[in-house]
Amino acid sequence: MNTQENITTDLTVKDRVKAIVGGSIGNLVEWYDWYAYAAFAIYFSSSFFPAGDQTAQLLNTAGIFAVGFLMRPVGGWLFGTIADKIGRKRAMTLSVLLMSFGSLLIALTPSYETIGVLAPALLLIARLLQGLSVGGEYGVSATYLSEMATADRRGFYSSFQYVTLIGGQLIALGILLILQKLLLTEDQLLSWGWRIPFVIGAILSVIALYLRKNLHETEAFEKNNDSVSAEKKEKNGSMRQLLKYPKSILTVVGLTMGGTLAFYTYTTYMQKFLVNTVNLTKEESTLISFLSLFIFAALQPAFGLLSDKIGRRPLLLGFGILGTLFTVPLLTGLSHATSMWSAFAYLMVALIIVSGYTSINAVVKAEMFPANIRALGVGLPYALTVSIFGGSAEYIALFLKQQGLETYYYWYITGCIAFSLVVYFFMKDTKENSMLNND
Repeated sequence: MNTQENITTDLTVKDRVKAIVGGSIGNLVEWYDWYAYAAFAIYFSSSFFPAGDQTAQLLNTAGIFAVGFLMRPVGGWLFGTIADKIGRKRAMTLSVLLMSFGSLLIALTPSYETIGVLAPALLLIARLLQGLSVGGEYGVSATYLSEMATADRRGFYSSFQYVTLIGGQLIALGILLILQKLLLTEDQLLSWGWRIPFVIGAILSVIALYLRKNLHETEAFEKNNDSVSAEKKEKNGSMRQLLKYPKSILTVVGLTMGGTLAFYTYTTYMQKFLVNTVNLTKEESTLISFLSLFIFAALQPAFGLLSDKIGRRPLLLGFGILGTLFTVPLLTGLSHATSMWSAFAYLMVALIIVSGYTSINAVVKAEMFPANIRALGVGLPYALTVSIFGGSAEYIALFLKQQGLETYYYWYITGCIAFSLVVYFFMKDTKENSMLNND
């Protein structure tokens, strides 16, 4: 490693904030590209699949969304290995480049009427590439933000990963609102307007690429890289090294299960739930999703700061207990909401509960692994869990609705949160036992 290139030793607070802002903006762009698919699915699903009822088309589109998640563990492994071997900065730069290509492919793919089955095939390829990219993004950016933070503000700084993750979704929904309300008709959005956000995503990715090329590398990576022999460097980011921490791996899986399912239910799937189940208009569902996500994003630093004061475990326990007790009542009430604003109230209560998980899950995982295996340790088990539970959330929800068994989905979420609650109960508070303190 060139010791004169972006060294982080003796960084000032201003330097650290600048690095975290730069890393977070790149994260925002990555997640915008990922969520644009979900936000605009209600408009482009008919372009990629044969004519049929709306739920069937959304089901096919959600299926490809779920398949894209299959690449996330591969991305978690690939980019986690790169980050632990050659640096967090380089891994983040490569991931955003790959995301840009996937967005451009979606924007340029002709419709089913034009090229037949090639249309959903190309959509699938694009989502696989994006899944690979975003699968690597989480572990590397969580590691980067946690390592760049000062010891007394790790919860606060790392919470910005979900601020920008949610921010990416907000931008996608904001663009949809602008197109719906100001620029395009319903027919134009269905015909060609849905391509606009994917073009924007490709352009934003180029900007993020520039920002990430000018980031500092983390001091934790540099110290570890400079202090070990060439033989030990080869083992950094390897599966053999990761498997030395089986308890941490299983803890990541357990603590993620309920949180990721709840998160994808109340964010990604919620727009479709509001249209399909609550029977709001597409415009009303988009507006509610936007407003609730904006407040949700603003809550993350507050919860992160609270974890710096009282520890990570109390917040996780709060999410686990409240999520187990109130998921079914909240979703049942939401499904019977009689107005747009009553639906908004139910959704906000749910998102406040979920904030106990989202605000700190990145730093909790980073605090479980040493520097030489941290990006892989955070990224791979998380990506595997998200692929199984988060990636399938929409598909399972829509399938059960199609079968007339929608309430079963509410109990499925409850069961997963309850399982995570058991993990929260028995795990140590990572704030007090952080491996980041050893860097």
